[in-house]
Amino acid sequence: MPQDANAIRSILSLAPVVPVIILDDVSQARPLAEALVAGGLPVLEVTLRTPNALKVMEEMAKVTGAIVGSGTVRHAAHMKASVDAGCRFMVSPGASPRLLDAADDVAIPLLPGIGTPTEAMAAAERGYSFLKFFPAEALGGAPVLKAFASPLPDITFCPTGGIDPAKAKTYLSLPNVICVGGSWIMPADALASGDFARIEALAKEASTLRG
Repeated sequence: MPQDANAIRSILSLAPVVPVIILDDVSQARPLAEALVAGGLPVLEVTLRTPNALKVMEEMAKVTGAIVGSGTVRHAAHMKASVDAGCRFMVSPGASPRLLDAADDVAIPLLPGIGTPTEAMAAAERGYSFLKFFPAEALGGAPVLKAFASPLPDITFCPTGGIDPAKAKTYLSLPNVICVGGSWIMPADALASGDFARIEALAKEASTLRG
């Protein structure tokens, strides 16, 4: 089926920032998810970039209030594994025809990545009205999405890539941006030391960035 716009909208509208998580230590999965949820960021994108990513997703999905999605989804096997791990949504870096074909047979919604108006139009023709803009800063940032708004009024974006709190606020002021993806909420040193209180505090700050 094409993207379930109501389902993906209900997820992406829960918080202004979706933490983009690269984690291999399964023992940190639950305390990290608990800190992010407590800080007001319940929508968690766990990227399929580490050997234990699926186990991390499974643990995070057990946390009350957490809505876990998979990131870096590139083919049908990733999609099946995401569903099996308890994910509620999926995110991909691009929107290849084969990937969108595979998503037609998956029950949870896909947020595919695009970088140009042509890619956005191609995805829209397949029934996608919510897209990831990636890599956002490398592709020109908020001015590009602002330019997209008039000719592509039916498409809403979640920009991800190179975004910090100041840039997030600029993106979130745009009418065609529902949320942003970012990893600044989970600094490497905070994870290394298990400082989940600091991560919760950063999440609380991020949860107030909309508009």
